[in-house]
Amino acid sequence: MFTGIIQAVGTITAIEEKGQDVRLTVDSSKLDLGDVGLGDSIAHNGVCLTVIEKLPNGYLLDVSAETLNVTVGLDKVGNLVNLEKAMRLSDRLGGHLVSGHVDGVGIVKSFATPEGEADSDCMELVIDAPTNIARYIAKKGSITVNGVSLTVNKVDHTAFSINLIPHTLQETNLHQLAPGSKVNLEIDLIARYVERMNQFDRA
Repeated sequence: MFTGIIQAVGTITAIEEKGQDVRLTVDSSKLDLGDVGLGDSIAHNGVCLTVIEKLPNGYLLDVSAETLNVTVGLDKVGNLVNLEKAMRLSDRLGGHLVSGHVDGVGIVKSFATPEGEADSDCMELVIDAPTNIARYIAKKGSITVNGVSLTVNKVDHTAFSINLIPHTLQETNLHQLAPGSKVNLEIDLIARYVERMNQFDRA
């Protein structure tokens, strides 16, 4: 499990094809790996992956074809990836509970200074979510975008908007987004449980 609070931004420095799967080399020199061992989980743009070998400035990961097919951001050398080590039970839950399993890929509709706030240092990010997960996204609810725990400000059918403060833009790869960019989305776990309870009560 994760919290959606990004600890560092890494870089994919090499990709080795292994059949339909790939092996990634990630430069994570800005992330403290002192407490990371082989088999430990680290989220990359919201995707939970397993460390298979440690390197002086990073580590290796194996990524399945299925994961590559349903996520974005893990398929090119030079890509920046948001990194978060799996949480401990004693950690502060600064964001919200995140599983590291991407529910769908959204498309950025706009990324600009909020309307009517020309002097603001914040940016408004508007994303169009896949129809099958849009139903779980609620105003003032939590959403994970490329592994970052964020609060939904507005919802309009399948689109939703988020305000990003300068700190978030500086400490994650979200500053690179532009209209047409694709992002990994994970909905709030609670939403799925609420739907399941409602379905059970109606059965």
